[in-house]
Amino acid sequence: MKKKIKVLQVIPSLGYGGAETGCYDLAHFLPEQGWKSYIATSGGDLLKYVDKKKVKIFKLPVHSKNPILILLNTIILLFIIIFYNINIVHARSRAPAWSCYFATKLSFRKFVTTFHGTYNFNNKIKKFYNSIMVRSDLVIAGSNFIFSHINENYGKFFLKSKRKLLVIFRGINTNYFNPQKILPMKLDKFSKQNNIDRNKFIILLPGRLTHWKGQKIFIEAIKLISEKSDIPSFEAIILGSDQGRNVYRKQLLVLVQQYRLGKVIKFIDKCEEMPLAYGISNLVCSCSSEPEAFGRVSVEAQSMQLPIIASDIGGSKETIKNEKTGYLFKNKDPKNLADLIVMVMQKDYNSLKTVGFEGRKNVLKRFDVDKMCQTTFTEYKKLIELFQ
Repeated sequence: MKKKIKVLQVIPSLGYGGAETGCYDLAHFLPEQGWKSYIATSGGDLLKYVDKKKVKIFKLPVHSKNPILILLNTIILLFIIIFYNINIVHARSRAPAWSCYFATKLSFRKFVTTFHGTYNFNNKIKKFYNSIMVRSDLVIAGSNFIFSHINENYGKFFLKSKRKLLVIFRGINTNYFNPQKILPMKLDKFSKQNNIDRNKFIILLPGRLTHWKGQKIFIEAIKLISEKSDIPSFEAIILGSDQGRNVYRKQLLVLVQQYRLGKVIKFIDKCEEMPLAYGISNLVCSCSSEPEAFGRVSVEAQSMQLPIIASDIGGSKETIKNEKTGYLFKNKDPKNLADLIVMVMQKDYNSLKTVGFEGRKNVLKRFDVDKMCQTTFTEYKKLIELFQ
């Protein structure tokens, strides 16, 4: 095998989502193994943290679905592959995957994709567009749920071919998401900046503001909780950017005012150090009304030794041990969510500590980033050996 295998990851942008952080972590892991690492992306907040001495960045409009730009990206990626002698190209989204597909076919290089979501479709054209994610030499599913979805909808692509489909659970940096590593002065600063009363029970809902992330379900549940009298004083925080969805954000604000929850629910646009948001919280919720491919919030909360309540669909069913490391509520049911939140609020300190301890133990065993990177690295090596 070549001593210096070169891997190019292609992703629309480097933000703080699961696909992006996975790309970032793997990009920095590869140089530690003696390989060379490259990323092609349009930009993103996470880009400023990339170690440019270890990872070379190419800024391209790979986020675009415009056919002309996809073709242009194909030509540029082909040049990069040949000039830098890239061995493996790993695409993490559909639009750039089309460019990567043609570029790797023309250059005879290995093509890898990670299926980060269910990529819904309602017609044959959309399904064909989605199918690029299973036209690679190695298809990675981020959870058993995604693995089943691929088999059910795209299984024909694996018949009589050398394509390989396997599950590699996403991982998080458990050293970063570690309650022991947070400086108290940073927590105080974050609380003051956002006017958070830490003497109250803090309920956190992280996630970008989009309808399927379930912010409306969460607000409905908070309304039901606010009507109770036998609960401790609490605050609810909805943390996430609207990413241009101004109409949806206004709908949420109107709903909060309609229910007279202005003093109970707080909106925070973003937090660049998510452990701080978890650090000021007593409970985390994930209310997605559509299946999460993995459920990164659930894993991060467990790593931070916090109880998590999540919808009983998608990846969260795999990452949470129900009633041991967290709780699953009936999807789209605000009353069931409210009942579980109240149940957690009424638990004693030691019971919550036990849930938190079991949660972190669960993540360290199954969802640590080093495990994800090592498994991916091993599959890369197999791919190179198989086609040599």
